Amino acid sequence: MDDNQNPTLDLNSTLMKLSLYTSCILFLLLISCNKPRTQLMEGTYTYDADFLRKYTKGVIELSDATGQAKVLLSAEYQGRVMTSTASGDEGSSYGWMNYRLIASGEKKKQFNPIGGEERFWLGPEGGQYSFYFHQGDSFSIEHWQVPPMIDTEAFDVVESNSSSATFSKKTFITNYSGSVFDLVIERKISLLNKGQLESELNTTLPEGLNYVGYQTENQVKNVGTNDWKKETGLISIWLLGMFTPSDQTTVIIPFKPAPNAKELITTSYFGEIPAERLQIHDSVLFFKCDGKYRSKIGLSPNIAKTISASFDFKKNVLTLTRFEIVAEASYVNSKWEWQSEPYRGDAVNSYNDGPLADGSQLGPFYELESSSPALALKAGERARYKQSTFHLEGDFDKLNVLAKNILGVDLNTIKK
Repeated sequence: MDDNQNPTLDLNSTLMKLSLYTSCILFLLLISCNKPRTQLMEGTYTYDADFLRKYTKGVIELSDATGQAKVLLSAEYQGRVMTSTASGDEGSSYGWMNYRLIASGEKKKQFNPIGGEERFWLGPEGGQYSFYFHQGDSFSIEHWQVPPMIDTEAFDVVESNSSSATFSKKTFITNYSGSVFDLVIERKISLLNKGQLESELNTTLPEGLNYVGYQTENQVKNVGTNDWKKETGLISIWLLGMFTPSDQTTVIIPFKPAPNAKELITTSYFGEIPAERLQIHDSVLFFKCDGKYRSKIGLSPNIAKTISASFDFKKNVLTLTRFEIVAEASYVNSKWEWQSEPYRGDAVNSYNDGPLADGSQLGPFYELESSSPALALKAGERARYKQSTFHLEGDFDKLNVLAKNILGVDLNTIKK
């Protein structure tokens, strides 16, 4: 050591440097702690994902490599698609969810409208082969009862990864006429990449649009000893998507033009729909879905096409569903009445929620729905039904080009 070097001075210098360093660290931590966090809002994907993980079990997330396209699933809620986003964690959450009911943990007696943008149900809803009314009851809202196996009972997770998940449920169900159906339900939900999405829609996506798409493959197997016959009632696979309504949301359903097309469109499920809420043209209908007027429409398989849609003019979101139609097949009739034609039902439906007679309301939400043909399965047989859902968000003009190509509709005509 140099004789002229003072050890005390070196130690003091080192201590001063450590003190300054520590002060800087504390200052940076103080700034970080006081920095305002991004406020998570209802209607964003992260809010909904965190909410479901807090109040429910069996939440599964599918996500693409970019983290922009995400789909949220729930085993507790029958393997349903709860919501999705095309714009990552802070993007719009497309599925409607009943926050109050989910957080309460309550199980309602008739129906638990917890939401979800695609749920699995079984048809028919009304008539002598209904699964939603008990034998001898009138077909009224007071006696309507959703079966627990598609309302409150969880499904089993068969397998899952970042791009798909499979759920199953072995159960039985009894119809209005007393026929018992032993069955196994299986649902596989798969996230679609851009190439698959474009192939499904038979189009090319313009640059700059955000997108998410998924496909559900739904299977029912007759595991009983009796064949399912028309004379004792049949089952259909019924898929329903709940979405958030707005004053600027319109459902768009194209159909095959026919001289008697209007006779093949049911508009009287809950009374006739005012003209300002439903416009039926030669090959397309527009249905106002604001969640303020309870109404429902249905299209016969004789005119239904394999697509339905909605457009939210407030957020510039185009939602599309693709499904299968078998025009010559029988479809179960879900009207709330004793039916003279129980196998002359709809293939495509849309529902707009609204106040009931007593002023109460399930939502508000609106729905896009599709159904399989009636399933006359022999013992041991199974049937599959697929549906794909897409959300595209971004520039209006680019979305309008897609609407013209896919739906044959100019969105500007709806705007006017």
